[in-house]
Amino acid sequence: MLADFGKFFADQFKKWMPDAFVFALILTIVTALTAFFWTDSSTLTILSSWYDGFWILLSFGMQMVLILATGFAIALSPLVSRLIERLAINVKSPDRVYLLTIIFGGLVTLVSWGWMVLTAVLARELAKRVQGVDYAYLVACVFISSSAWVCGLSSSIPLLLNTPDNFLIKAGLLEDIIPTSFTLLSPLNITLLFLYLIATPIIMWLLRPKEATAIEMSALENTSDMDNKQTVAQEAHGMNFEQPTLSDRLNNSFLLQLVIVLMGASYIVFYFVEKGFNINLNIMIFTFLIAGMAFHKTPICYVIAMKRACANISGIVFQYPFYAGIMGIMMGTGLGNIMASNMSEMVTQDTLPLAAYFLGALVNFSIPSAGGEWAVLGAPLVESAKALGAALPPEQMQAYIARIAMAVAYGETLTNLIQPFFLLIILPVMGSGLKIQARDLMGYLFLPFLFFFTVTPALIMIFPL
Repeated sequence: MLADFGKFFADQFKKWMPDAFVFALILTIVTALTAFFWTDSSTLTILSSWYDGFWILLSFGMQMVLILATGFAIALSPLVSRLIERLAINVKSPDRVYLLTIIFGGLVTLVSWGWMVLTAVLARELAKRVQGVDYAYLVACVFISSSAWVCGLSSSIPLLLNTPDNFLIKAGLLEDIIPTSFTLLSPLNITLLFLYLIATPIIMWLLRPKEATAIEMSALENTSDMDNKQTVAQEAHGMNFEQPTLSDRLNNSFLLQLVIVLMGASYIVFYFVEKGFNINLNIMIFTFLIAGMAFHKTPICYVIAMKRACANISGIVFQYPFYAGIMGIMMGTGLGNIMASNMSEMVTQDTLPLAAYFLGALVNFSIPSAGGEWAVLGAPLVESAKALGAALPPEQMQAYIARIAMAVAYGETLTNLIQPFFLLIILPVMGSGLKIQARDLMGYLFLPFLFFFTVTPALIMIFPL
């Protein structure tokens, strides 16, 4: 029954959902018009804010390029290929591929949301080896598996609240940090975490397409952009001269690469000894980079692997600046602040967390970044919380602000399921050499979206401080 609904929504999204870039263009116009009619910003201010915003996510965009390229390069190494081959021996049916993908993705993204690229790599390789896998549905499984990240160790907003001298403390809105005991370790967050890990596999299992109608990976191959059939090592060997030259020796130098790997590994050990289990995008990318060099053994093999891994990153390179421009309009015109302030005037102490949840979900279409959203919404929401909860004792006030902050984070994560921003991280890996777009899989995410859209607000309201 649910599988039929899943297919229905998948078909509808294929008909009605435009390309991710078109989606960004429409959002740009909608945000600009909203700022024009809802704020006192002039046309020039809106255009200037849009232009200035284009460059906000350059660092983040480059991080995304590197994390997917370095992660994909690891997957192209002989060692990882052998590991996946052994894993595939015990995963012989499409149903097992789907479940393994969702469970693996949910667990690894609890450590860091950037590890969704590892899930994408695993799923792609399993799809090559197991017949009957519906590939578009499998991409949807990879994407939804990362939703649990908001409850995990890399969740942006609770980490920011636990950072000394964060922008709310500097603005005088908070006297001190809010420890993760009020956010990540709260009963609300732990309950939602288990809900993600348990309910997501069940819902997606019920939505899985019938094998008879499955469109496999091989049917989506783009004949004008086929994956290189040679292994990395074979291509590297073919680049050598018949009589080895000095350049060939350097290109294939195991010793040269080993020295760099040892340098990098030494720093990685020092980092975790010095800073503990403090994972951020930079140390993750650096670890992927060094691991990839270690697995590929020689400089020329790693160069070839990275060349292949970077073959399909255009979506991030030119689309992220447009989303950053939308973010610039929200921040530069004060639109985000006005939305939060107006909403706060219409709620009570009891309903503010719920309103923050829906506001986070809505603003995510214009600012698809939890940290970016909190930078815009944090101050007015904390001000409202302090005004509405003035009678609360200090510890309950901390818990109240933490609930509001997590509500924004949960809302932001939820609407990722119906907008394609973070799919731009997965599709370069899973779509390389294939004819597949966001619209081909977004329909499978609609029913899970409705489920969490209904359940999460109820949890936010019923859990005590």
